[in-house]
Amino acid sequence: QAQLVESGGGLVQPGGSLRLSCAASGSFHSINDMAWYRQAQEKERELVASITNVGTTDYADSVKGRFTISRDNAKNAAFLQMNTLKPDDTAVYYCKAVVREWSWRINDYWGQGTQVTVSS
Repeated sequence: QAQLVESGGGLVQPGGSLRLSCAASGSFHSINDMAWYRQAQEKERELVASITNVGTTDYADSVKGRFTISRDNAKNAAFLQMNTLKPDDTAVYYCKAVVREWSWRINDYWGQGTQVTVSS
């Protein structure tokens, strides 16, 4: 099983930057895809960015060119560099990991979320 912990959220002015981190711990064979999702108030959770275990990335149209997802496989960690932030980026950001267990079963794990607020 795995546990995910996010960090790096906070309050930032429009046009500013934040870097989110997600660290996975526990006992498991490996991590396949990692991703960042977000959920704004009264909205559904949406995919922001994803990265495979070989570094292939994908982004929501709304963040392309502003956000960059990366990962450190040796540390079981993922990151989200967010630049040129807009008020519409305000949301709780969640990390998700697709984990292969020692049993070879694949399970999804989620972090507890970190609040990002973009406001002047």
